[in-house]
Amino acid sequence: MKREKLERQAIDSELAKLEGWALGEGATSISKTFKFSNFVEAFGFMTEAALAAEKLNHHPEWFNVYSRVEVKLNTHDAGGLTELDFKLAAAMDEARARRGN
Repeated sequence: MKREKLERQAIDSELAKLEGWALGEGATSISKTFKFSNFVEAFGFMTEAALAAEKLNHHPEWFNVYSRVEVKLNTHDAGGLTELDFKLAAAMDEARARRGN
């Protein structure tokens, strides 16, 4: 996977393809809060997201309390955002979509 830090124009282009993700200060991270009906749904999402992260060899910074999962993505080695962050964000959105509302 490409681990080159993306330029701002590429970041904006990739971010436009995602729903609900926010660009962090300095455009060095993206974040999103996922909400579920209960802890089991949240934990199932985290399990599926963890498998996607392992496959990409790219791991999120995240925090879970009961039915809420807060995610922050960036590529520390590159000092900002890379294609990996957007691939993992898309995989997380797909995992969320499989769980319905």
